[in-house]
Amino acid sequence: MGLAEPGLPLDTAIVTKLEEAIGWARESSLWPMIFGTACCAIEFMSVAASKYDISRFGAEVVRFSPRQADLLIVAGTVTYKQGPILKQIYDQMSEPKWVISMGACASSGGFYDNYSTMQGIDKIIPVDLYVGGCPPRPEALLDALLTLQADVKTNKYNPDRHKDFKGLLDNV
Repeated sequence: MGLAEPGLPLDTAIVTKLEEAIGWARESSLWPMIFGTACCAIEFMSVAASKYDISRFGAEVVRFSPRQADLLIVAGTVTYKQGPILKQIYDQMSEPKWVISMGACASSGGFYDNYSTMQGIDKIIPVDLYVGGCPPRPEALLDALLTLQADVKTNKYNPDRHKDFKGLLDNV
């Protein structure tokens, strides 16, 4: 069936709101950047592999440059020495941007309660979604991605949502 066949009306118009069209485009084209430091990064690799296939959800364009990404997935243990690097990566991302904290170590320090391990990345950058587990299952990350996509589509995340966030490295 082609467009030139008489069965299709040629004077059809699609009507929608601009906000809904932009939300649909953002929802369907998230470009993640992975900041993987430990075993959670291995679980992210399985999400990108053929069994779970993150590309089915429109997030297959994994970028390794923060200037080309709009979703930062922090997977694994983050030390205080890595904190300034993570903050710089977050700052280099263009708006709108979102952050998923994947695993117990990135979310709360996990079972590493010592002088060198950061007790949650939300001390330096704002986090939109937390994925629990040690390490979390691939399905949990996909569920967080679907939750984020639903919120992005409805424009729940406005650009000023983290305007008042002050992290440990914001005064440096």
